[in-house]
Amino acid sequence: MQNDIYQIKRLLQTNDGDFTYYSLAEMENQGFNIKKMPFSIRILLENVLRNFDDFAITKENIATLLNWRPEASDKDIPFKPARVLMQDFTGVPAVVDIASLRAEVARRGKNFDGINPLIPVDLVIDHSVQVDYFGTEYSYQKNIDEEYKRNNERYEFLKWAQESFTNFNVVPPGMGICHQVNLEYLSKGVIERNGEVFPDTLVGTDSHTPMVNGIGVIAWGVGGIEAEAAILGQPIYFIMPEVIGLKLTGKIPLGSTSTDMVLTIAELLRKYGVVGKFVEVYGSGLDNLSVPDRATIGNMSPEFGCTVTFFPTDEKTLEYMRLSNRSEKQIDLVEKYCKANLLWRTGDEAITYTDVLELDLSTIEPTIAGPKRPQDKILLKNLEPAFVDLLDKNFGRKYTKPAKQLTHWFAEGGSQPLSAGAPVPDDISIDEKIENGSKSVAVTIGSEQFTLSDGAVAIAAITSCTNTSNPFLMIGAGLIAQKARESGINIKPWVKTSLAPGSKVVTEYLIKADLLKDLEALKFHVVGYGCTSCIGNSGPLPPHVAKAVEDHNLVLASVLSGNRNFEARIHPQIKMNFLMSPMLVVIFAIAGRVDIDIINEPLSYDSNLLPVYLKDLWPTNDQINKVLSDVLTPKQFADCYSTIFEGNEIWKQLQAPVEKNYQWNHDSTYIKEAPFFKDLPEQPNALQDIVDARTLLVLGDSITTDHISPAGSFKENSAAGKYLLSRGVEKNDFNSYGSRRGHDEVMVRGTFANVRLKNALADQEGGFTKYLLTGEEMSIYEASAKYKEAETPLIILAGKEYGSGSSRDWAAKGTFLLGIKAVLTESYERIHRSNLVGMGVLPLQYKDQENAASLGLTGREFFTIEGIANDIKPLKELSIKAVKENGEIINFNAIARLDSKIEIEYYRNNGILQYVLRQFLQKL
Repeated sequence: MQNDIYQIKRLLQTNDGDFTYYSLAEMENQGFNIKKMPFSIRILLENVLRNFDDFAITKENIATLLNWRPEASDKDIPFKPARVLMQDFTGVPAVVDIASLRAEVARRGKNFDGINPLIPVDLVIDHSVQVDYFGTEYSYQKNIDEEYKRNNERYEFLKWAQESFTNFNVVPPGMGICHQVNLEYLSKGVIERNGEVFPDTLVGTDSHTPMVNGIGVIAWGVGGIEAEAAILGQPIYFIMPEVIGLKLTGKIPLGSTSTDMVLTIAELLRKYGVVGKFVEVYGSGLDNLSVPDRATIGNMSPEFGCTVTFFPTDEKTLEYMRLSNRSEKQIDLVEKYCKANLLWRTGDEAITYTDVLELDLSTIEPTIAGPKRPQDKILLKNLEPAFVDLLDKNFGRKYTKPAKQLTHWFAEGGSQPLSAGAPVPDDISIDEKIENGSKSVAVTIGSEQFTLSDGAVAIAAITSCTNTSNPFLMIGAGLIAQKARESGINIKPWVKTSLAPGSKVVTEYLIKADLLKDLEALKFHVVGYGCTSCIGNSGPLPPHVAKAVEDHNLVLASVLSGNRNFEARIHPQIKMNFLMSPMLVVIFAIAGRVDIDIINEPLSYDSNLLPVYLKDLWPTNDQINKVLSDVLTPKQFADCYSTIFEGNEIWKQLQAPVEKNYQWNHDSTYIKEAPFFKDLPEQPNALQDIVDARTLLVLGDSITTDHISPAGSFKENSAAGKYLLSRGVEKNDFNSYGSRRGHDEVMVRGTFANVRLKNALADQEGGFTKYLLTGEEMSIYEASAKYKEAETPLIILAGKEYGSGSSRDWAAKGTFLLGIKAVLTESYERIHRSNLVGMGVLPLQYKDQENAASLGLTGREFFTIEGIANDIKPLKELSIKAVKENGEIINFNAIARLDSKIEIEYYRNNGILQYVLRQFLQKL
């Protein structure tokens, strides 16, 4: 009871016994107005009350939360999550870091067993499967075989971690996507540990971790750097958030889906501005949303910009827990705890929010988003004119609609698709035609011919946990495929299709509904259980399509049921990417184009040349719900998750090292000891001002972590490609940047190497810059190496929303390793700013109404930043002097976005893990 400073520990009686808990209801009885607080703030309050130690979590922290006001505050609060979720792309570098910490402790002759996860960690391998094979029965097995072939060394390393660390579980490849597995299986709603019960909370090393907000779990994405600190017992600190109430009323109308709803919400919240804020959903409309509907919204929190989009626990939560095979004891615990502890939604609450936004669900229309941002909403009925406008504005092409094609190239018994990545056969010809600036290409394969033109759909991917977790949408997609098959129509021959469910539960209910065969008839075969196209693992385009794009610069499109469509993310050869429901993905694969009035024009023609329209294929809600009631039961969840940690035979036969201190293989190009901790001084060096820095990049608005962090494939003439060739790795074995996140030499060379990066200091698009000391243009990595040799510190200039997108720690690690000391922007996305601090890079922010243009900065100046060395404090204004090449001086102030005292300590220590290591060594 020594930490129970308010004497609020109480006993909860459940069907599984009696447990203690920290009672928020008792805090209410003591005069604190808990019932006016948002549910999300109540959970944060419970967290600090329970974890109070008067050291890492203080009385001041508790008071900050008890005194939560709608306008929030600039005070920082700590958060100790109950568990951590990882995926393999971000998980591998995190495990490398922890193993590297062990290595440094061992070098100092100390006991390294203490370097161990202190809270449970679940790592789900879901980011490595790639769509190399598609449209065939063998696609799944061949993609799995390729995945293991490419990633054998990484998987052995993760298996070593599972066996060497306590509190560390690995879900092997081929089982599902981490967020869907988290929603369907890992999340408990309420956790019992050592006789005490408390809310299930977590952080995840993927920005879409808030998906489980839909089941009443507070969770958000952090960089691997922050997650590692949490794993090692460090609280995560952040500024007290504002909480925006999102009031939903009405019901989604017939013909619209939860995907249309979430894309509508994305536009609404982005326009309002919720970066760094909490969003909490309430209103009568909640009664009409299932947990999968809610999870779809929670999943896209990073697209809105908010930290969480929280749905309090209610009857719908219990209904889903029962359906997904949670035990009756667990369901009883959730219900009784939440009702006893003011965490149960009744609908009658009178909560005070910072502000309230309202959305009448009955007004939602069929919607897509694109072509390069998830918040760029386009009503389905307006897609064709929107495409025409985008083609002109972005690519300078005047649109001419291609003639309709009555092709049956993929009909039963007809030609089969060419394998992606295969050479172009001799009997294929590709001839270009230009009409008023719009391009079309005639592709001839033997006696078959089709026209590929601007606006053609090259990739149609049912992908991502955002929507594959929603049975309504997946059954709907299956019914559309069924109706298309009955109509005798198929997808167009140039479309690369894929079906990548977020868990095996999806496949089970599609088989039981007898719909998988219909999706397969339209070439939507299961290609793997992972993120695939949503994170850029689309695999190569079929060779004839790839050649047409490469040779003739066509503007092709992808359609996907994912959450991200940033430039070059889905596929480097595809320039327009549109987010939509799985149902619409099937529709557009049939149409084969996005430049179509999808509502009124025929999608295709049957064998008698009769038109088939969208309305002919779209199922009613009653049809979908009838199938759902027949096929979706707890048994599917029980069967699929009974062997979740076992893996297939290949996984079982992997030989993991047995030493507790990992033995690094110096010949490896996948796994390398992190360079951050070797020979770390016992005390950090004194902070220094930044003097005569040069600018490595001048960037615009909405620079995402996809632009910064290495992702996707890379070529042999890139800095990373040249490095691997020098190490004896052949081009065919490069794999992806994501698979090599455990090797800093590869990753630093790929930082800022995105082919769509626009750097104002370079004359060409991509990862290039000017080396300002000579004026020579070169790769960003080569320039940084030259600056390091000259001992020149570096900075970056950028615009608004810097670092939006995925929670990639390598966006910060690569920035640090390139020698960048500070980043100066108009605003930051929450996770990336935090990650920069966690790597010892100073995030600076222009004062209101100021930016590079208003100050006359070009990036060619010499920058000196003063005020760091003396009396650095949270949000301090620093003096910056920019000296132009002609000697002109520009003086201005910028805000140091070190938002709390603990962040100053992280920055002082050159990073959060260095801070943790020094703290650990002091105790030994």
